[in-house]
Amino acid sequence: MSHTAHIRSHRKPRRSASTLAMRAGVAGGVLGTLAVAGASGSANAAEPVTQTLELPTLTADLAAQAAQSADATQQAAANYQLQADRDAAAAKAAKQAKSDLAEAKQKAAEAKKKAEEAARKEAAARASRNAERTTLSASTSTDSPSSSTSTGSSSATGSAAAVIDFVKAQIGKAYVSGATGPSAYDCSGLVQTAFKQVGVSLPRVSQDQSTAGTQVSLSDLQPGDILYWGSAGSAYHVAVYVGGGMFVGAQNPSSGVGEHPLSYDPPSGAVRVL
Repeated sequence: MSHTAHIRSHRKPRRSASTLAMRAGVAGGVLGTLAVAGASGSANAAEPVTQTLELPTLTADLAAQAAQSADATQQAAANYQLQADRDAAAAKAAKQAKSDLAEAKQKAAEAKKKAEEAARKEAAARASRNAERTTLSASTSTDSPSSSTSTGSSSATGSAAAVIDFVKAQIGKAYVSGATGPSAYDCSGLVQTAFKQVGVSLPRVSQDQSTAGTQVSLSDLQPGDILYWGSAGSAYHVAVYVGGGMFVGAQNPSSGVGEHPLSYDPPSGAVRVL
């Protein structure tokens, strides 16, 4: 026996061929697995590329939807603004209509008040004229034949007599608006022409003739006074008082120039120019 036979050898034992072959098989299996895994990994790595290629399409769809949503929102806002404008206009119109109605009511009330006041004044003036006429009638019925208001033209002298003689000479002639003689007259034309005979120049129209002289009471009339109907300054008819409670005037187209009692058409006032 060798003196080293009991010492264990430190060299690794030789691997058998079968062991190497097994290991080679394992290695091949591992490499195959890696190859498969690599192929799988490559396939998996290619998948995001496909997803990335689809992103533009998805982004375009989202953008279109966002644009549509923005358009709808803008349209809704425009509709709301339009409705708000209409509501504001309607409110303004209603407010203006209310203001106009209130103003119209106020004007109507003022007009009614003025009309009532004018009616009261007219009633008072009418009552005053009636009172004067009553007084005139009483005075006329009690005056003596020699009084100036009852004796007619026979008691008139001078210019008054000439005026009275002239107007009486025109009795029966026609009434024509705007006429001043010699064949036809209107009311103020007759009066103007009569006083022109004695050198007195009178205005052409009745409104001005009613203020041409001194205002006199109907209870103190004298032959030759100018009678007027209506208000002084706005008279619509004139004639000449000839005494005896009578007057001569160009009344209207149907009656022409005629002589009538004061009661036929009671005058409103009188003026004296002689």
